[in-house]
Amino acid sequence: MTQITFVAFDGTRYDIDAQNGSTAMENAVRNAVPGIDAECGGACACATCHVYVGEEWKEIVGEPEPMEEDMLDFAYDVRPNSRLSCQIKIRDELDGLVMTVPERQS
Repeated sequence: MTQITFVAFDGTRYDIDAQNGSTAMENAVRNAVPGIDAECGGACACATCHVYVGEEWKEIVGEPEPMEEDMLDFAYDVRPNSRLSCQIKIRDELDGLVMTVPERQS
């Protein structure tokens, strides 16, 4: 298991033991993290699982693929560390990953 943390807009932390191979979005939904709507169910067809990856994790998480970049165009308050949590695959290297949920989703 890999420990990941979502920080809700109100500052509440959700520390989650995530199964490797799953996505950050799947774990957020399973653990009722507020603000992760995941309307498309993880198909990278919306931007309702938008998160900000902690700066210290950006390089390890990696850059978004072109399809994800296109979907981020629809997200609210996009920043250089914006990602769609459905596209972040959990793996050992992400142990300790911190993601912040924006004020609202698109």
